[in-house]
Parts: sequence; structure tokens; C-alpha cells
Amino acid sequence: MSAPEIHIGFAPELALFVPHGRRLGATAVTTDGTSSLGHVVESLGVPLTEVGALRVDGREVPRSYVPWAGDTVAVHPVDRPQQVPGAPLRFLLDVHLGTLARRLRLLGVDTAYESTDIGDPALATRSATEKRVLLSRDRGLLHRRELWAGAFVYSTRPEDQLRDILDRFRPALKPWTRCTACNGLLREATKEQVADRLEGGTERSYDVFAQCEECGRPYWKGAHHEQLEAIVTNALAEANRPTPPAAPPRRS
Repeated sequence: MSAPEIHIGFAPELALFVPHGRRLGATAVTTDGTSSLGHVVESLGVPLTEVGALRVDGREVPRSYVPWAGDTVAVHPVDRPQQVPGAPLRFLLDVHLGTLARRLRLLGVDTAYESTDIGDPALATRSATEKRVLLSRDRGLLHRRELWAGAFVYSTRPEDQLRDILDRFRPALKPWTRCTACNGLLREATKEQVADRLEGGTERSYDVFAQCEECGRPYWKGAHHEQLEAIVTNALAEANRPTPPAAPPRRS
């Protein structure tokens, strides 16, 4: 008995994950007759973190569906804003996304970050243990079964990375409430409370401070405040945009 052949097509948003020959229209794939459609999609290079609806001959099927010979499959990207049920929305970023981590923390988004390379198994396990969405540009990492949830970061530019993550997940923003160094919560502090952590010039020039409850780092409106304020202002403007209406069901 010959192996079943199906035809599978990927949405343009997923094209970067598949070989060039599979980026335009549905192409033939030979399956083993027992693997799930989710496994087939993943074997072609697309992390399931990026996959939304799967449609076979126009009808939506679960990832566990086992394709039959002659099926025509359409693979769609995740819907936006993406819902992550089961825990408060919070993130874990790998070693390559330090600037994105600091900007998310600046906006008050709960963001854990590994500043050293602890290895893919440890990152995936932490995602599962703490129920955090793992953000990474490492496609292999996003294929790991231990992951609780994950998302590919499509750009290499921090500005675009932040815009994409805010658009995809629409997290609640509470600017100036988290430590950009450790993710701890900030509280108001007097000059006397943080004096031992300030240089002389800072102590003489500023009177309004905050301090991290976890690491003790002090904060004030210093030389870079205008740049940080611009990041916050732009993010809030994007967050206040109306959410587009849900798209009608897509057909393959």
C-alpha cells in the first residue's frame, strides 16, 4: 500500500519557516498514514506556536487529525490578538532579547529574562514551570515539547519586536512600575532611602525617586528619560488602537 499523499499550503505569514518551493500555493507531501497533522506541519519547519487554524478541504480540524490521501490542507497563522488561557499573561525571553525584555519591563509587563545561555531544555522547563510565554528567534527552541507556550520574534530590530509582541498579545500596560534590571516591582522612595546608591551629582539634582522592591535599584528622571518616555508614549498609542473585528472563517 502506497503512503498517503496530501497537499498542504501555508499562509504568507508562515512562509519564512518553509522551503522556497512550498511558499506559493499547496504542494504535495507524502505522509506515513499515522502521524497527526500537527506533526506533519512541524516536520515541514513551522513551529506550532505560530500555527492557528488548520483547515482540510475547507473544514477546521484539530492538530491531532490524521490526514488522509487526497486531503488539501491550509495552514493559517495564529489569530491576533492571541489569547493565552490558563495563567496571567507573562513572558520569558532568551539570552538574545535583552533590549526587548527591558522595554517590556519599562511598560510594566511581567517579563523574565535569562542574561546567560542556560540551554534550550532549561528555558523550556522554566516556561512550563512558571507558565510563561517563551519569546525567541530560535526556531528549534520553539519546537520543544516541554514548552507551556511560545512565540517567534520575527524582527531583529527592538522597535519592531516590541510593536509585534504588543500587537500579537495585547498585554495590559502599566508603565514605570517594574525594574528594567530584574523585573521587580517599583515603589516610591525618598532621597534618604536611596542616598547610599546615588552619586553626588544625582543626589544634588533630583528629588523624586522610585526603588525596586527586589534588587533595591533606584530610579529617577535622568538623562535618558525623554527617550524612555517616547517608547512609553508610542506603546500606549498602539495599545489604545481599536481591536479589529474578528475575521470571517477562512477557506482553503
